[in-house]
Amino acid sequence: MRTLTPLEARVLATLMEKARTVPDSYPLSLNALLLGCNQKTSRDPMMDVTEAQAQAAIDALKALSLVFQASSSRVPRFEHNFQRGFGVSEPQAVLLGLLMLRGPQTPGELRTNSERWYKFADIASVEDALGELKARGEDSGVIAVVQLPRAAGMREQRWVHLLCGEGALSAFPPVNAGDTAIDSEAEPVSLGQAERLQQRLETLETQVLQLQTQLAHLQKELGVSQA
Repeated sequence: MRTLTPLEARVLATLMEKARTVPDSYPLSLNALLLGCNQKTSRDPMMDVTEAQAQAAIDALKALSLVFQASSSRVPRFEHNFQRGFGVSEPQAVLLGLLMLRGPQTPGELRTNSERWYKFADIASVEDALGELKARGEDSGVIAVVQLPRAAGMREQRWVHLLCGEGALSAFPPVNAGDTAIDSEAEPVSLGQAERLQQRLETLETQVLQLQTQLAHLQKELGVSQA
């Protein structure tokens, strides 16, 4: 199967998302699909897709048997056939759909963002599904996902899909030697650790202030001037 264009990936992933998050409105009309493609939240990059562009992408995806038109509605409605078309499991399809919609993400981000799509038990199960996708691609020669070099200050590596070809990797330059050296000297701090450190710092500052107040009071009682 050929690689997808970014617009085809957006249309396909939007159908995948809405099938799971708003099943009562699925399959989608062209207008609903257009609104989903052009959402200003949960999209990276944001797009301004026209009706003609969306229809052209639908026609191209229909030719690849990745999208079908529902036959039971007077208004044309469309549904995806991603899982069968690509021969992937439900968890793998969810991860690829999220990567197409939201751009590169860490396993932790993927687990959080998949809450309305699919319930991963833990981050390890996300990593297992990503690993299976990677191994599957290495065996077939058609790579679907790849890990990006770890960015400075980040604990986890991000993953990116390659359904639109490897050209997309040019937007994520490799980590240079300076970044690597800095990263190897200090363990990156997670958001949770940063919050705990901030709380600890505030507690220590409060304790120091209390001690300074007590010391000033004691000096006053003893008639000792502050040095």
